[in-house]
Amino acid sequence: MGQSEATAQATSDVARDIIAKSDAYGAHNYKPLPVVLERGEGVWVWDVNGTKYMDMLSAYSALSQGHRHPRIIAALVEQAQRITLTSRAFRNDKLAGLYERLVKLTGLPRVLPMNSGAEAVESAIKIARKWGVEHKGVEDGKQEIIACSNNFHGRTIAIISCSTEEQYRRGFGPLNTGFRIVPYGDADAFAAAITDNTVGFLVEPIQGEAGINIPPEGYLQKAAEICKQRGVMLLLDEVQTGFGRTGKMFCCEHEGVKPDAIIMGKALSGGVYPVSAVAASEELMGVLHPGDHGSTFGGNPLGAAVACAALDVLVDENLAERAAEMGAYVLERLRAVDSKHVREVRGRGLLIGIDLHESAGGARRFCEALMLDGLLCKETHETVIRLAPPLVVTRDELDWALERVERVLLDN
Repeated sequence: MGQSEATAQATSDVARDIIAKSDAYGAHNYKPLPVVLERGEGVWVWDVNGTKYMDMLSAYSALSQGHRHPRIIAALVEQAQRITLTSRAFRNDKLAGLYERLVKLTGLPRVLPMNSGAEAVESAIKIARKWGVEHKGVEDGKQEIIACSNNFHGRTIAIISCSTEEQYRRGFGPLNTGFRIVPYGDADAFAAAITDNTVGFLVEPIQGEAGINIPPEGYLQKAAEICKQRGVMLLLDEVQTGFGRTGKMFCCEHEGVKPDAIIMGKALSGGVYPVSAVAASEELMGVLHPGDHGSTFGGNPLGAAVACAALDVLVDENLAERAAEMGAYVLERLRAVDSKHVREVRGRGLLIGIDLHESAGGARRFCEALMLDGLLCKETHETVIRLAPPLVVTRDELDWALERVERVLLDN
């Protein structure tokens, strides 16, 4: 089924009007499915027509606690009635609680609050570069950070400068220098790329946007050992994999790795208000002094209150453990589907990708078919259907979803 046909079936006059206005006035930097959502609760959302869908994307893992979790909404409302923004010119009574929670969860002693995942990545790059000058003796301007092919760390100028995706870079130059690229999952290639100017290794424990790419077992552990031996800071981007998504609070815990910095976002917000952070070692975070770096909204009391509630929900409801259990069940079910279209099903926890053969005609048409059957997910890298439901999803709800996924894979 083509996109135009799916649009015709899925939209009413109200929805078509909203889509038309969005296309007329908005930047065309996304290609969303033709559904217009107006309400959500738990794992479910409703469009402007009143049609109900299961959300199997979770806003790219930002909604791990589900839509409008009552504890998170209560924290938002309560704080909004008190004070929302102080700037970092003054202290507020909520930020310290967020610091304390993140230090306990990460095992890292210092936290830098920001807003978006991309801002947190930029912050980690900055502090690694300054650490290189002040602690490693690298000449300022010659610091290098190693990143991996097929990475996705955001879309700022600095971050796309280390991307290998041509579309992310084309037309946006001049790009930044100071990055080296190595194959993902190849620890030996990483070791070989290190020079005297290398200050950091920026890597995702699982590459989400690249198609749920999982590195060989032991890769992170070996990379961590190389970093320690060679005097390189290990910067783990857990924006998408963090906070229970893969069955551990942080994905690096699967290999017992403690990095020098963990970059966080998405689920830290509870799907309610943009919050991100970098947790890092004393040595790494200690390079920052007043005036070196900042954000007007980073660490604001509204965001801090929301993030505290979001973290409490993750811990109190054992969502990491739930993701491990439910994810194993989903992988078992999907790997048993005998579809001519499926090349591989891979994932960890509730971050799962169904990789399709080129002959399947792309993942988009399957996502459109699932939308018409009440299930919302999204393609990534053309051939992969990504499934990442809220971690609060029940076994019965997963059965409902899997019946539809299986049917679409077999019937199309």
